[in-house]
Amino acid sequence: MTINQNFQDKIALITGGASGIGLATAKKLSQYGAIIIIADQNIDNKEKAMNALQTNDNLFLQVDVSKPESVTNMIKEIINKYNRIDILIHSAGIGVEKLFLETTTNEWNKIINIDLSGTFYCAQACAKEMVKQQYGRIVSLASTAGIRGGTGRAAYGAAKGGVIALTKVMAVELAQYNITVNALAPGAIETELVAKMHSAETRKVYKASIPMNRYGTPEETANAAIFLASDNAKYITGQILGVDGGFLSAGIIHGSKKYD
Repeated sequence: MTINQNFQDKIALITGGASGIGLATAKKLSQYGAIIIIADQNIDNKEKAMNALQTNDNLFLQVDVSKPESVTNMIKEIINKYNRIDILIHSAGIGVEKLFLETTTNEWNKIINIDLSGTFYCAQACAKEMVKQQYGRIVSLASTAGIRGGTGRAAYGAAKGGVIALTKVMAVELAQYNITVNALAPGAIETELVAKMHSAETRKVYKASIPMNRYGTPEETANAAIFLASDNAKYITGQILGVDGGFLSAGIIHGSKKYD
């Protein structure tokens, strides 16, 4: 079987693309020939992110995914310049480690607005263009926190659980237009967001719950996003792919015998 990773001249929008998993995915798509639009609220990493890309004619746009008008303006700029959008990797998101009883209304609303509503705004805006093309690939970043309950994940877990449900609905409704919609459920990945969310105690407990006994890397997560965005996955839609070192599959973990 030939593994086709050719994204030559595909127009790929990566939200949250200036750092972490988003940037790792942008770099890999660029290596495979895609034209990259990095959309991020933080412009501090703009130069570094754009310099990491290997293709020409790329674009950086500042966007607030929690505001529909900001997303609409972003899509207008992309269509005006490229006339289409082939791929959306929706990686923009925030998180906080806060107990349910201590989570404030403002914290709840902010995370839901960015992580869940932002996914809806970006995916819907891109899908409207993809329907015209009769082609599209949408990959959103959910989380294992949206599948399993965990301490301090009230708002974040609820938002990511919503992303998972939304992914499945979009997949069903958009399949007739040759648009696939899938999501990744990363576990503990060494990103700037995780560095802020995971306390020393959280890292200790989390690592002990991962059969592979380590955190993953943005590049490993990007590989999964690349697969779902490629034609290798053209008959895969509505799926949630765990990138978690076995975390979701694990039950009791103890020091079993290790063979050489």
